[in-house]
Amino acid sequence: MNIPNLVTERLLLRPLCHKDAPQIQEKFPHWEIVKYLSVVVPWPYPDDGAEDFIRDIALPAMARGEAWHWSIRPKSAPSELIGVISLRKGDDNRGFWLAPNWQKQGLMSEAAIAVTDFWFDVLGEEIMRIPKAIENEGSVKISQRSNMRPVRTEIREYVGGKMMSQIWEITRDEWADFRSKGNDN
Repeated sequence: MNIPNLVTERLLLRPLCHKDAPQIQEKFPHWEIVKYLSVVVPWPYPDDGAEDFIRDIALPAMARGEAWHWSIRPKSAPSELIGVISLRKGDDNRGFWLAPNWQKQGLMSEAAIAVTDFWFDVLGEEIMRIPKAIENEGSVKISQRSNMRPVRTEIREYVGGKMMSQIWEITRDEWADFRSKGNDN
């Protein structure tokens, strides 16, 4: 599948590519970003971490049709990568990070809606499940505002250690109903 660009009111989401590595390497390895990410993320982040991620994980999974990764860029500065958002097959369907100076502006909610539309409308998936640390208040709020609901609680390992987590989910029909009521952030 050819992964399309996605556009929101304020953002451009472009399929991740090799040339994104330098900006990811610069903006990603900050504790406030990584502490709630899966323990599979290496920490301290290696000097070639972004290149390894793109080359060895993201692009091969995209080629196999198992994952979809986009760089997040403001329309006002399309050459500036400010984060990444991803969809994946399995039990952890969406993940994201945003550079700290771009947080708390509703940008990730915009990006999350765009990729969730893609998940259900283009990929035809029936359900989206997203585990997250309960302490990750910003991510929890995005799920709440997106009409998702917690369905299970468990302990998971994150870069920041073991934390109580919730598995959030929404079905395709629930998402369609939510979107039909004009919910766009």
